[in-house]
Amino acid sequence: MSPTSRKIIHIDMDAFYASVEQRDDPALRGKPVVVAWRGARSVVCAASYEARKFGVRSAMPAVRAERLCPQAIFVPPDFGRYKAVSRQVREIFARHTDLIEPLSLDEAYLDVTTSTALPSATATAEAIRAAIRAETQLTASAGVAPNKFLAKIASDWNKPDGLFVIRPHQVMEFLAPLPVGRLPGVGKVMEAKLTEMGIATVGELRAFAAAELEQRFGRWGRRLHELSLGIDEHAVEPDRPTLQVSAEDTFEHDLTLDELEPHIRRLAEKTWAAHEREAAGTHGRIARTVVLKLKTADFHTLTRSLTPSTRPASAEELADLACALRARVERPADSRYRLVGVGLSGFVEQDSFVAQGDLFERG
Repeated sequence: MSPTSRKIIHIDMDAFYASVEQRDDPALRGKPVVVAWRGARSVVCAASYEARKFGVRSAMPAVRAERLCPQAIFVPPDFGRYKAVSRQVREIFARHTDLIEPLSLDEAYLDVTTSTALPSATATAEAIRAAIRAETQLTASAGVAPNKFLAKIASDWNKPDGLFVIRPHQVMEFLAPLPVGRLPGVGKVMEAKLTEMGIATVGELRAFAAAELEQRFGRWGRRLHELSLGIDEHAVEPDRPTLQVSAEDTFEHDLTLDELEPHIRRLAEKTWAAHEREAAGTHGRIARTVVLKLKTADFHTLTRSLTPSTRPASAEELADLACALRARVERPADSRYRLVGVGLSGFVEQDSFVAQGDLFERG
């Protein structure tokens, strides 16, 4: 199948966890709801649109969310309930295509290129959104486009409860005025580097030759050029299992190993929250291996990993193990690092893991 002939839908549930809470408890409707445990070490899993008006966002420390919105109602997450609703939504997707790639409990890509039940991808997206509303009493936003990265941008265009379509002949014109930060993989650090080159929009990025971008940024430079042209040949991959969940951060100023601990602990919170979503998600898998990633001031990437006899059971345990992995970095004590990341890998099925644990306990 030619990538240019694909019809991709990206469905994104609107403020999913918070919306489920508001649906199930009428007293929460219209109120700023933050799905998170209270406490200095907790992070926000989701925020209702009423809370987002105050600047509250997912993955934000809960204490900061409370400062931004003192009147927020904190609700502890119930991943079992969210997983049940996610299964309902997945069943709706399956009525229209077998090519479904879940990204999390609340979003997925659908390839409806060969779907013939409805006259167009747009009609399919509308039918899916209507069914979600009727059967779950929740809303979803959808993006329709010739490829995955454009569909994801489109689904965010008219949020909440919106639909946006990018047709093949509109791609170049649509992308040109967008800030380069809207492209997948372009974070604040990369955006700053592009700004230094006089590149603020996708159209300005497009004016640079692929070879010039590749010389400056390696293979990522060629990928940037492709994205500026609306090219994304990644196919929708049904039921792709997660290999690793992680969070990383690039510093404004390079740090020594000893200075990394607070950053490792903060990133461990984010990684643990992502792991909990994976454990509650479609695949229901848990990780056993802790990974510490470092990038040196001269751009060398180092990784250290550990598979403990007992897997981490909390964000705090994950942070302790990740911090301990620094002792395995055999570099001078004054070495500096521009990036640190904390990950979990080695995913196994929960049932399999529990069964193995029972065998060891009986032995």
